[in-house]
Amino acid sequence: MPASPVHPIVIWFGRVGDMILLSALLDVLQRRYGGRCHVIGAGPWPAEIYATHPAVGRVTCLHRYTAFLFDPAWWRALRALRASRAGPVYVCEYDPRKLARIRRLLIFSGTDPTRCLFITDGHRVDAQAGPDTALPPTSKISTHWVDRLMSFGRLTPAAFSAADYPWPSPPPRGAPYLEVTATARAQCDAWLEARGWSARPLVLVQPGNRRTMRGKRLRLTLEDDKAWPLERWAALLQQIHARLPQALIVLCGAPRESLLLSWISAAAQLPAVATVAWPLPRLFALCVRAHSMISVDTGPAHAAAALSLPLVVLFGGHAQAQWLPRSPSGSAVLGLGGPPHSNRLDQIAVQTVFAAWCSLPAPVAAPGVTATALPPQGALKPTAANATVR
Repeated sequence: MPASPVHPIVIWFGRVGDMILLSALLDVLQRRYGGRCHVIGAGPWPAEIYATHPAVGRVTCLHRYTAFLFDPAWWRALRALRASRAGPVYVCEYDPRKLARIRRLLIFSGTDPTRCLFITDGHRVDAQAGPDTALPPTSKISTHWVDRLMSFGRLTPAAFSAADYPWPSPPPRGAPYLEVTATARAQCDAWLEARGWSARPLVLVQPGNRRTMRGKRLRLTLEDDKAWPLERWAALLQQIHARLPQALIVLCGAPRESLLLSWISAAAQLPAVATVAWPLPRLFALCVRAHSMISVDTGPAHAAAALSLPLVVLFGGHAQAQWLPRSPSGSAVLGLGGPPHSNRLDQIAVQTVFAAWCSLPAPVAAPGVTATALPPQGALKPTAANATVR
């Protein structure tokens, strides 16, 4: 007889990109254990990302910078853990300070340690290596985070029998996957229709990252390895417009990045450029409608790949081997820069980015939208030394 379904609890206090990568693990756990997952995260984005995800039944969002004694969400998570005595607990957090907070939550809730697994415990399972193959410390890991999460999903807490909850068949997709809410789709469609842009191909550009806006002020500093000079963004937009003049180039960012978007738009001086500072659900809907994206290494790039939007990703100090976005459908994801080739965005030339974008294959059109292929451009190719395709 098959084992009774249980609802896995998955905890990670990660940023937007982390929580999108997490969807690969959630798919595995929902299929292994039969019940939809309860995701416990920090910040508002887990609820926005997983509002309609088929592998997620519940999301609890703690406040990132509020002491647990004064955070109502922390107490709600505590009650939920106390009420859930059957499901396995998978902890994906690796930051020591956040991990201490999670351990405190598990102890105060009385969660049985034999139900829990921690990704920092240094074990993995895969089809080739077999069980309990040692992993190096997190800081030295070169494995892609999706592969690490998939290996983590093969492990079974001591309180459960692996034979009762086998690896899913057919195998999981092994890539992040997102869904777009009907409300977000309707809002995006209405925005495009009101401006007469419904039939135009959309090229999305994501220039900011979480370091762009710290505190209450916009900061563009030499210490930010993910910052690309404004004049390069402007030059790139002008080349995109010359190559695909019928397209609308949409500068995307969080609401607090509006000033950065306006600076780039002003520098480009193109009527075909629009800016949107939208919450995540509406950005997801825009990705579904778009032709392509060019982004720095940040959360929206992972969202675009998870929604099968072809994109080019610019890397600074983080390695593509760990963080290059992945698509569940095999849509094009082309990475530029990152160690060992470079460690700053400003080491990547405009022409390299433009050539990479030109090399993207034609996207699959969303319903009601005509797919737009780029005209032939045989002379432009991305530099092989710093380009990686997945």
